[in-house]
Amino acid sequence: MQFDELNNRREIAELVSMAEEIWHEHYVPIIGRQQVSYMLAELHSQQVIARQIAEQDYRYFFIKQHQNVCGYLGVQFKPSEVFLSKLYVYAHCRGNGAGRKSIEFIKGLAVEHQAEKISLSVNKNNADSIKAYEKFGFVTTGTLCVDIGAGFKMDDYTMELGL
Repeated sequence: MQFDELNNRREIAELVSMAEEIWHEHYVPIIGRQQVSYMLAELHSQQVIARQIAEQDYRYFFIKQHQNVCGYLGVQFKPSEVFLSKLYVYAHCRGNGAGRKSIEFIKGLAVEHQAEKISLSVNKNNADSIKAYEKFGFVTTGTLCVDIGAGFKMDDYTMELGL
């Protein structure tokens, strides 16, 4: 498994295109087509990701296996933690260790950053992802319900992995 950091607008555009495909496949059954479309437009656009990289201490990486892109991840560096903002893998790549190897990669970034933990939030109805995070050692630390506009809410569990 290889992790290539995004370095330019073309790569950000590629990531946004991947997000459209992955999110519609994975999240429409969980939160519905309208909320998926809204969240992609408002929270996952080229402008938002570019701003996160430039101004908010985010780093994004393509997840590659045998030179083929099978997903992407995004992390934000905070004073004593690394926030796992995004970890998305194409359906045909799931079950091949991409998630586990991505978490190992993120642990390495966290150690470099001298972080005490990795944190994340995950939709309460995203049972497969919750199960995977628990398998990787994350524990549920709370709930988070955020109004994201247009009548939509993110209704999530917060999880952490101590380092």
